[in-house]
Amino acid sequence: MMPLRPAVLALLAVIALPAGSRAQEGTAYEVVATRHVMVPSHDGVKLATDIYAPGRGGTVTGKYPAIVERTPYNKDSGADALVNYFVPRGYVVVRQDIRGRYRSEGQWRPLRDDGPDGAALLAWIAAQPWSNGKVGTVGTSYAGATQHAIALTGAPALTAMVPVDAMSNTGHYGVRHHGAFELRWLNWVFTLGNATGTRAGATGLASDPNAVPAAARAAASPEAAPALQDLGTRVREYARALPLRPGTTPLKHAPDYEGWLVEAMRHGDNDAWWREMGASVVDNLGKWQDVPAYHVTGWYDSWGTQVANMNYAQLAKSKRSLQRLIVGPWTHGGQGVRYSGIADFGPEAAIDMNALRLRWFDKWMRGVDNGVDREAPVRIFVMGAGDARKTPEGRVFVGGTWRDEREWPLARTQYTPYYLHADGRLSPQRPAPSAPTRYAFDPRNPVPTIGGNVSSEGILMPRGAQDQRCSPEHWLCTNDLPLSARSDVVVFQTAPLERDMEVTGPLVVKLWAGSDARDTDFTVKLVDVYPPSRDWPAGIDLIVADGIVRARYNTSASRATLLRDAGAREYTIETYPTSLVFRKGHRIRVDVSSSNFPRFDVNPNTGEPLNEQRRWAVANNTIWHDPQHPSHILLPVIPAGRPSPP
Repeated sequence: MMPLRPAVLALLAVIALPAGSRAQEGTAYEVVATRHVMVPSHDGVKLATDIYAPGRGGTVTGKYPAIVERTPYNKDSGADALVNYFVPRGYVVVRQDIRGRYRSEGQWRPLRDDGPDGAALLAWIAAQPWSNGKVGTVGTSYAGATQHAIALTGAPALTAMVPVDAMSNTGHYGVRHHGAFELRWLNWVFTLGNATGTRAGATGLASDPNAVPAAARAAASPEAAPALQDLGTRVREYARALPLRPGTTPLKHAPDYEGWLVEAMRHGDNDAWWREMGASVVDNLGKWQDVPAYHVTGWYDSWGTQVANMNYAQLAKSKRSLQRLIVGPWTHGGQGVRYSGIADFGPEAAIDMNALRLRWFDKWMRGVDNGVDREAPVRIFVMGAGDARKTPEGRVFVGGTWRDEREWPLARTQYTPYYLHADGRLSPQRPAPSAPTRYAFDPRNPVPTIGGNVSSEGILMPRGAQDQRCSPEHWLCTNDLPLSARSDVVVFQTAPLERDMEVTGPLVVKLWAGSDARDTDFTVKLVDVYPPSRDWPAGIDLIVADGIVRARYNTSASRATLLRDAGAREYTIETYPTSLVFRKGHRIRVDVSSSNFPRFDVNPNTGEPLNEQRRWAVANNTIWHDPQHPSHILLPVIPAGRPSPP
């Protein structure tokens, strides 16, 4: 066992602690920090680890539960909020660089080593003199995936989890998406995992100091580090120049990163390569450890479908341990703010994540009877209660309210098909006989991405709730027209609503479509159309959710089948879930097209192997909307007058 050496000692003032969480003797502990401990993993590779333990007078005495965060984003930064909150309350905080990142040894293989590496860390913690043998895990995004990876190993010390916006089920959504590739990962890899620090016009990645050690760590030769840093400033150009061929860009100097990205862009089949990557929950439910988990995500998060519709829904049914779900109106990692994109949801939208974690860990690692186990299992933020005024920050006030529920999806949901009609209507009436709608999709002129469920986007695209109108601030826009004005965007919308209508739950589109190409894509967006007002004279076309399907994977997600003819086929496109009240006077709109770039890679329509194409072709695509081919979106409508929970 390795004793703690107080390399850094932070003396914290006495603070008031929540009931049931008060430190021993009624005072706060000091933080005794031991930095850069090289903890051996299962195969002898040493991983850099920081330990922050409760102490007094520079000494650690007693045994405590531990909170672990395993991160690819540099353990040396961003620790203060977690450490200064939990250590004074009697928790040890342990942060570790994952294998191949920053100070840790080994090679980076996304998620594949994080299960056994995490299990080794928990076993090491349980053997320390300051440990009471109980470990809780925290972390957002990739660090959420490392939690699921540990849970798939059956680590005995794992006691409770709070995975936030957790990367998981990557062959279904998040990296591959109904067969398409999410290009935010191009940005993530080209910026060596420092995606949010990239900005247009930067020299290197000067806006993110983590980029320098990340590039130095990733480079096969130290001399190549500056070239790797420069990649992040050119991600737009590389996105337009796809496909990415191995050995042809400076990424070749970071072989771990290039090798994974090239394979991920080529590997469309949702097979064992994805299922066994290390954090696929739904493909490995039997292995996932039966521990209490509080799942956190947002309606505009890039992992919302995986967290709510897949992980929580399946684990709540298959595990005895308590599973909890909270979904707010947030973008990725945005739990502490009140807005998403141009939408403001009010001060109640922001929550205190450390307070949420504390109650969860106090219950399961300390046995505090704080009632968290008796609360409703699902808590959702229902967007749309606002008056659409322009806020002082220039956003539209969408508003909303929190609501407790007993399950997800909601049992009282009235799944209502809204059909696409030839005249552009969207309505619950079934379509009449009509000729199909045809449009040309030119992959060299893709529909620009303006918002949606994205993260790690850097300079590629905006995230969250955005008005679907071009403007000079969007680098792919050549005008300031709404996207609905494009000839390759087919719009279907309701009449102005006569009353408020709540839509809460998973969103699925059944699209009857065809193409004269060997392969193509079909995209959908759900849009909340605001009427004109004094603050918004042109109204607002606010994106709610979006999705895509690659035609070659419509029949089977695990095996590609190219199109043989241009006949009608039914395509299933699941967008990310939502909870939104479409207000009286608004319209509900569905936009159908064949690209959403750079949210997704552009299909060249040629049927060539993925990420290996040399040619481009215009696809003549068709949408059917008649009695034999009733294209529709299945809206999860919640009836007015919510019943009391049982």
